[in-house]
Amino acid sequence: MGRRFAELAFTPLVKAQQEKHGSRRQYERVEQSVIPGSHLGPDEQAMIRTRDGFYMATVSESGWPYVQYRGGNKGFLRVLDEQTIGFADLRGNKQYISLGNLQHDDRVALFLMDYPSQSRLKILGHAEFHEDDATAQELLETLRVPEEKTPAERAVLVHVEAFDWNCQQHITPRYTEEELSEILDPIRRRLDQVEKENARLRGSAKP
Repeated sequence: MGRRFAELAFTPLVKAQQEKHGSRRQYERVEQSVIPGSHLGPDEQAMIRTRDGFYMATVSESGWPYVQYRGGNKGFLRVLDEQTIGFADLRGNKQYISLGNLQHDDRVALFLMDYPSQSRLKILGHAEFHEDDATAQELLETLRVPEEKTPAERAVLVHVEAFDWNCQQHITPRYTEEELSEILDPIRRRLDQVEKENARLRGSAKP
């Protein structure tokens, strides 16, 4: 965890709970860290570029938090620079709750999961969206994934304020079909070899 995440997340009430439960001293050191934790490094960028989905939280005009899943082809979430990520917002159920919330409050929290490696990355930032203008078209040319068939309605940029990696505890490993295929491929190849060898031995054993 970097200093900036602690500055944003550790409010007085949060600090009071840390004090009560015995973790305040540990996180007080984080607040004094020389690591800013506001610029995406190689590990963060690699995590972002290999996701096929993430969760995004916004805050409504009534003060209620709202979490929505954003998905697409692997790599649809792009790293534009060390403090900016973006994606082409695909057409969905047309409720537009996140979109409306962002007009009220541009702050977002992103939650990125890598279940096989039991990793999770949290990102806090300010979002901006572009729709039906020249900027939107320019951004969509950069952000759109060529093989994606669902129409993109707008371009969304997230200006990163802070990030934090969570511990691996309590994350149950899960695998996509593609990930399972990669894991099982060596076993399939070995089975093919065994079957070919069995066929050869059966053939050589015939009188």
